[in-house]
Amino acid sequence: MPLSPLVPVLAAARDGGHAVAAYNVIQIEHAEAYAVAAERVSLPVVMQISENAVKYHGSLRPIAAATLAIAEACTQPVVVHLDHAESVDLVEEAVRLGLTSVMFDGSKLPDDVNRETTARVVALCHEAGVSVEAELGEVGGKDGVHAPGVRTDPRDAAQFVADTGVDALAVAVGSSHAMTERVAVLDTDLIADIAAVVPVPLVLHGSSGVPDDGLVAAVRAGMTKVNIATHLNQVWTTAMQRSLEERPSVDTRKYLGAARDAVADEAARLLELLALRP
Repeated sequence: MPLSPLVPVLAAARDGGHAVAAYNVIQIEHAEAYAVAAERVSLPVVMQISENAVKYHGSLRPIAAATLAIAEACTQPVVVHLDHAESVDLVEEAVRLGLTSVMFDGSKLPDDVNRETTARVVALCHEAGVSVEAELGEVGGKDGVHAPGVRTDPRDAAQFVADTGVDALAVAVGSSHAMTERVAVLDTDLIADIAAVVPVPLVLHGSSGVPDDGLVAAVRAGMTKVNIATHLNQVWTTAMQRSLEERPSVDTRKYLGAARDAVADEAARLLELLALRP
């Protein structure tokens, strides 16, 4: 199936009152797991390559090429998305390589510079048919705009979208990046308030720290894209360790395959959860 930009996938989810899961690709097996999950439950998926993953691999091209190939072979709609890109040059490379969506992260920039740069990113991406997600620039703590105490102001969010023309907006409503326990409590009233005034789909970052019932409540309140990374990394690591303990092997396919299968199972479950399937 042809790759999809982010806009139509989120529009369909928003119209249907549910959400789409976005998962991070670090190794090629991650992308394979997400494709399997999407096909198993017949739902679209967003495969995300973060700027940190690009640094890990040394460049975007190899992991992007593999992810794009896996996505194109999937029978369900797949968005291949550059996540948390702080470099405009990296955004431009992603567009050249054929990624269908980018998240420009200007949250460390002064607010006016963030808005100006984000608008420039939107213009260059839209010219190529690429969707753009972004976030406001108020920085709070080591986790920036997604530190536990930071909250997005609905009026500021609406103005940011008007100023930049972004297609989706990441908002701070109580989650935090890299949480290893699912204990975060989201402000669903704030989600609903933001959704009422912001004309584009809302994105939840740091979703690994949110329990299932919290994710469902967030979707019902107006969240449309839900990013999940650390939780699936935990699933991956646990499965790999268990495989090595039960069947020690120097054949990397054995334990990486076990990790891939476990992640596919959990990714499929979460896709259905966010789709609000009974």
